[in-house]
Amino acid sequence: MKLAIIGASGHGKVVADIAEKNGYDEIVFFDDDESIELCGKWPVLGTVHEALSGEHDVFIAIGKAEVREKLMECFDGHHFPVLIHPNAVVADDVVIGEGSVIMAGAVINPSVRIGRGCIINTCSSVDHDCNIEDFVHISVGAHLSGTVNVGKGSWIAVGASVVNNVEICEGTVVGAGAVVVKNIEQPGTYVGVPAKTMKKPNLIWGVQPNP
Repeated sequence: MKLAIIGASGHGKVVADIAEKNGYDEIVFFDDDESIELCGKWPVLGTVHEALSGEHDVFIAIGKAEVREKLMECFDGHHFPVLIHPNAVVADDVVIGEGSVIMAGAVINPSVRIGRGCIINTCSSVDHDCNIEDFVHISVGAHLSGTVNVGKGSWIAVGASVVNNVEICEGTVVGAGAVVVKNIEQPGTYVGVPAKTMKKPNLIWGVQPNP
């Protein structure tokens, strides 16, 4: 089986490793940075445009949700596999949309729905009855309790936690280590314990605004 991975990055290397473990015996990369010749041990054959032709499955290994969505639209008509690391734990009734990746050590419990183009990263967990909408990224070591809904294109950053029965709206960023204890109804960046909207990030990080 042949897989073309779009995005020759560190994330792409992880995707390629999982793809190899899923039975792909020919893996190649395409990236618009023409100076890149290899991504890990795999060759970079050309630009993204050059990947549009050819008989191969396609996986979009790009971190930004809006870019993943746009490229999946560009490659409409190709097959986007679901890639699951063999060391992930995924309940039998979990539904996973095309072009999503489940990385090593992730745990996904029963009655979870995961949309298209999602990243469920290393050692994260998604508990029962959660709904993860399209192009969401659950980062390394992030944890969702039961019956959580994460809106389209949201990013739950490294080590963040979400308590049960919480709704997170589309386009939300939950910062590293944050703890979400109530619904998030407005897009934005939320940080801290409990998580609150980051209205003035330059002050939060101790940097005074320019005069």
